[in-house]
Amino acid sequence: MAASNIIPSLLLKDAVDFSEIKRVLVIKLRHHGDVLLSSPVFTALKAQYPHLEVDGLVYKDTQDMLSLHPAISQLHLIDRGWKKLGVRRQLEAEWGLISQLKQRQYDLVIHLTEHWRGMLLTRLLKPRFSVCQIYARRPGKLWKKTFTHHYPVNAKHRHTVEKHLDALRRIGLYPSDEERRLTAVAGDSAEHAVLDRLAEQGATAGEYIHIHPTSRWLFKSWDVDKMAALINRLQEKGHTIVLSAAPSGDEMRMMEDILERLVHPVINFSGSLTLKELIALIQHAKLFIGVDSVPMHIASATQTPCVALFGPSNEREWSPWLNKHVILSSNHPCRPCDLAGCGDGWRSECLSQIQVEQALNAVERLTS
Repeated sequence: MAASNIIPSLLLKDAVDFSEIKRVLVIKLRHHGDVLLSSPVFTALKAQYPHLEVDGLVYKDTQDMLSLHPAISQLHLIDRGWKKLGVRRQLEAEWGLISQLKQRQYDLVIHLTEHWRGMLLTRLLKPRFSVCQIYARRPGKLWKKTFTHHYPVNAKHRHTVEKHLDALRRIGLYPSDEERRLTAVAGDSAEHAVLDRLAEQGATAGEYIHIHPTSRWLFKSWDVDKMAALINRLQEKGHTIVLSAAPSGDEMRMMEDILERLVHPVINFSGSLTLKELIALIQHAKLFIGVDSVPMHIASATQTPCVALFGPSNEREWSPWLNKHVILSSNHPCRPCDLAGCGDGWRSECLSQIQVEQALNAVERLTS
């Protein structure tokens, strides 16, 4: 018997006997990147106990982060648009979801956030076992009594992936190094669409640098002039550049500012990619350059080398995961502050201190 299986039986008195578990529900109700960082939980459960049916519950708009994951049996969705349907239709939608989940008869529920909905669903589903992190903002008896297993984390000094996997360790499952990797699957349709578009632009898979300069939180983004200067320098060195950005107004305006400063044309897919196509584009790049946002996490999932610029957010929690990467940040004593820019002013001076030469050197290290 492997040592990882002996430890729970000797020391963890309330370890879960997975031979008695048939179905598991993993709940992750957060943003896209957070959902992708939960993907190793599904991998580890299925890899170590192939008999399990492992389901997920996420918001509808984040489903592409986990859909096609080979370890997931069913992916259940909550549509944030339900609240716009009116009280009666919203309640019908909510009850439909609850009925669907009840039919699955889960033996184990793993709740990976402090969202109240996960707590209520756990109480309604009445699994034999349930596990959740200890949250300072959820100290009440109702929350504590809902779950059979609770686990602590070092919030600021532990990567988010490991925090998720601690839920498994708490119940006696210790993931291997390979099982800790992220999983993001583009799918054949997205693959073909992206490869066709690249071919139309004269680009070849594995021969371009993909840059996603923006984030939905623009205070995480590098200065426009520095990003444009980096692109110009990379083109001077002969690199083919492909740009992308989400279709939001703020991000598209930022991309327009960058494009106005470029000396030569680039391949620009900004605002025109689905999430699955974004996965495919990053997967086929020789290098990804971006900030702390979901495309950076996708680069980790696709094992694409990555240059990541970090400002107010904490790289100990959110850095690229188990892929070849270089993190660029400043030595400001106040970072990471997790604020929306300095003084919540939506401009992060720590990011502005990162110089173009630093980024060029990082690219050289990863592509040489």
